[in-house]
Amino acid sequence: MLQLNPDLNDLVTDAAAALAARLQTTATITAAAPGRVNLIGEHIDYCDGFVLPFAIDRYIVIAGAANGTSEARIATALGDSIAVLDVSNPQEPSEPKWANYIRGVIRGFQDRGHSVPGFDAFILSSVPGGAGLSSSAALECATATFLEGLLDTRLETKEKALLSQKAEHDFANVPCGIMDQFASAFGKPNRLVLIDCRSGEPELVPFENPDLTVLISNTMVHHELSDGGYASRRKNTEDGLKMLGKQSWRDVTEDDVRGNWDRLGDPVNRRARHVVGEIARTVAAASALGRNDFETLGPLMYASHESLRDDFEVSCKELDIMVDIARKIGRNGGVIGARMTGGGFGGSTVTLCESRKASDIAETLASEYEKITGITPQIFASRPSLGAHLVV
Repeated sequence: MLQLNPDLNDLVTDAAAALAARLQTTATITAAAPGRVNLIGEHIDYCDGFVLPFAIDRYIVIAGAANGTSEARIATALGDSIAVLDVSNPQEPSEPKWANYIRGVIRGFQDRGHSVPGFDAFILSSVPGGAGLSSSAALECATATFLEGLLDTRLETKEKALLSQKAEHDFANVPCGIMDQFASAFGKPNRLVLIDCRSGEPELVPFENPDLTVLISNTMVHHELSDGGYASRRKNTEDGLKMLGKQSWRDVTEDDVRGNWDRLGDPVNRRARHVVGEIARTVAAASALGRNDFETLGPLMYASHESLRDDFEVSCKELDIMVDIARKIGRNGGVIGARMTGGGFGGSTVTLCESRKASDIAETLASEYEKITGITPQIFASRPSLGAHLVV
């Protein structure tokens, strides 16, 4: 069964009410930033590749106000504890760990010469955590947008995204590429964000066809990207590029990988094959989508999943099961293509399908997945939505 996406206005109202109840503070600033889903182009944003994500209509909302002190008091809906940060000093990673994303963003503003005043804030989210939908990037971008309101300043969108990415690198120890924060910051309604990760420039690609729906299926198997799995894959790609003697993965061809297969060795050779193939698949997918060539687009999505499963080894049995179910539904059943999305090691799949059959497809995905795994998934549809912004 398709889950409804919580209304952003309801989240804003609820966050303000919770701020008043938990911290006895009236909200004067409210920021919202979305999670993201990636249609294709996985684990190549840190390899100078192309990626094709969009901002989903699920948000992290931060409601708050200055409190006249040198401390930030931050509460969430996930527990009764309140994180207290001394903002009179440069931020450093500390406990609780979830607050490190916020500390990292505050540090980014401090490093730019801003004196961050004390504030009270409440965080509420409709982005599923650990689902591969970039809840961390949404939190970072929401925090940066909230601080813009608090400081009465404005960062360029690209600078805000890069500040948020650095917070994840330095304070969460996840060496992510630029895709997640760019999608959350640059998102626009009915637009995909095609990002050239070598130039660092995004291009908004129309996604207005009402006959197309994107289903996001959270397998409810959660991952931890800071446990080394992500970092080891990134190191494999860095080692491969150095061994090939190239400046950028954009300069590497399939022939380069095949010709150096034994010298690269396993698993670096397979990581290299994924990167080169995924860059080509993403470019081809963006072109196919633009001309409504679904017979080309669908196989590209499946090929992406297979490469992530076999060559990059970031899938898991639950993700594979969900993609296999979608593949069996097939074009006759309204499915165009499916693949895992996000960092992997659990999380979600993305299924591009015909809108008129979306409910039936979601029902089949949910029932068959639960039958095989015993796990009830979370499945919802999303259109490309507005990126990080202050809520007026």
